[in-house]
Amino acid sequence: MQGLHKYKFGKEEKLKSRKGIQLLFASGNKLNQFPFRCLWLRVPADEGVRLAVSVSSRNFKKAVHRNRIKRLMREAYRQHKSILFERKDSRGIAFVIIYTGTEMPVFSQVEKAVKTLLEKISGFINEPH
Repeated sequence: MQGLHKYKFGKEEKLKSRKGIQLLFASGNKLNQFPFRCLWLRVPADEGVRLAVSVSSRNFKKAVHRNRIKRLMREAYRQHKSILFERKDSRGIAFVIIYTGTEMPVFSQVEKAVKTLLEKISGFINEPH
């Protein structure tokens, strides 16, 4: 991650494959940080870091509200993803962040929770197997 590309959230960082997402939900590790739940799984280092975000339509009926929350989550991740790369030996990881709250959040709340989640995940992935 060099220069200006450091803060991008490009296509290669998005977890989109159905197979990968199913594997994550089937055998991923769980982590909670209100108002989020995170499922994460180590993957081969050559796959890098992959992220998916999700908001339940049960709590937010309107797509515009779900999309707003997902946009806030992606932005908070984009700004703080360097936490995952602080150590040179960081391994590959796939994870999904799920918003479990019932009220529309503000960015500062989302940012704080996502940053804490990333710090927790970083601690797990940088531990030896």
